[in-house]
Amino acid sequence: MNTLGMIAIVVDDYDGAISHYVDDLGFSLLEDSILSPEKRWVVVAPSKDGAKILLAKASNEAQRGAIGNSTGGRVGFFLYTTDFAQTFQKFKSNGIEFIEEPRQEPYGQVVVFKDKYGNKWDLIEQK
Repeated sequence: MNTLGMIAIVVDDYDGAISHYVDDLGFSLLEDSILSPEKRWVVVAPSKDGAKILLAKASNEAQRGAIGNSTGGRVGFFLYTTDFAQTFQKFKSNGIEFIEEPRQEPYGQVVVFKDKYGNKWDLIEQK
């Protein structure tokens, strides 16, 4: 059996990224290890289930150019919740930018938001 264990999101600063994903989005900081003076291994996750996120600090111009646009402007990340209304309100009160109003789809309730970097996420409560 294969499992998707982790994805990487390119960020500009480790501490700012940790603050956003942990404080604003409610993720847990699972690991923050120093690998070199310039590089850390920073892993966050919204829960113990599912894939984790490696917060990867951009180290060159090409990587800095990809910050916030790793999926070409499409929604590229999907955050499932069991309480849409509560999560939506919490994110709003934490200053998360929503680019539409919540809507009902055949698969559940959904709304698109942007993280601190401009990456688009679906917040979804599945049916």
